[in-house]
Amino acid sequence: MSLLKKGMSGAPVKRLQQRLGVEADGIFGSGTEKALKDFQKDNGLAVDGIAGPETFTAMGLNELVLLRVGSRGNLVKKLQSELGVSADGAFGPGTKKAVADYQKAHGLEADGMAGPKTLATMASFQSDYSADTLKKAELAPDEESFESEPMPELQGSGYVKGAAADAAPAKSLWSKVKGWFS
Repeated sequence: MSLLKKGMSGAPVKRLQQRLGVEADGIFGSGTEKALKDFQKDNGLAVDGIAGPETFTAMGLNELVLLRVGSRGNLVKKLQSELGVSADGAFGPGTKKAVADYQKAHGLEADGMAGPKTLATMASFQSDYSADTLKKAELAPDEESFESEPMPELQGSGYVKGAAADAAPAKSLWSKVKGWFS
């Protein structure tokens, strides 16, 4: 998952809410935003009310991490170091190509996006991406009902919404999320 923010809904939002200890209705409203900002403040993260890879990792929601073009931060730097490319913390076309090459060399789908399945194969991520994390990335029966989940698409420094309904059906939370960005 690249990002979760106010106005979004779906299974990933529900997981975020459960971790935050707020009503888990799957709708990212002002209560979720406030709880998220409080979490971010208490954990030394950027307090923006947007849950991205750094926030997911701090919360132990590694199954929601998706690094892709437009992603920025320490996890991207770690990924770039693992791949042996310039570690500037900005996931651009060069990082995408390096990820796709890595995936192809390791028998993974070469889509150029680094989610739990790809990260779990990398030495510097293995402690955070165990078999348990991959299992958590599978959709739970109560999450399959989220048919049309709006997701942000990174575009420059802003976001535009896409629809999960446009993606191919998936059997795991991560593959469903990945479909939104293909």
